[in-house]
Amino acid sequence: MSKLSHLDAAGRARMVDVSAKADTRRRAIASGQLVCALATLEAVSEGRTPKGAVISTAELAGVMAAKRTAELIPLCHPLPLAKIAVSIAPDSTLPGFIIEAEAVTTGPTGVEMEALTAVSVAGLTLFDMLKAIDRGMVIGAIQVKAKTGGVGGDWARDSESGG
Repeated sequence: MSKLSHLDAAGRARMVDVSAKADTRRRAIASGQLVCALATLEAVSEGRTPKGAVISTAELAGVMAAKRTAELIPLCHPLPLAKIAVSIAPDSTLPGFIIEAEAVTTGPTGVEMEALTAVSVAGLTLFDMLKAIDRGMVIGAIQVKAKTGGVGGDWARDSESGG
């Protein structure tokens, strides 16, 4: 990479000018996980958690966070989201939860950061709601799984080696 797009000629941080880029439909899918004790997973599955509806609350938190991404990430463009969907599924093989977010917009720049923010905040919310019963949880493996649209074209993690 010969030039960093978020630095001006003097090396100062700047927002990239995307005004000349065409609006295209853009979509990104991100995922992550929260690993916890099997007893914690069972408590959630059986509705025995002290803070109530853990999964639906965390999913909603992820949606709300995606809508505020530009306020959280410096130099990130504010985007009109056409869709943001967050799903959290129990996974006994971890044990824990798989978190996935899909973000869609039509605009001059991608929605990867919105999808990643949704996954991150959903994981943080799960952690917050379950910390009373499991202090050893780990949030991780947060990644973009796929994106479509834009000059860079479509990309999927499976299409690259090592992913």
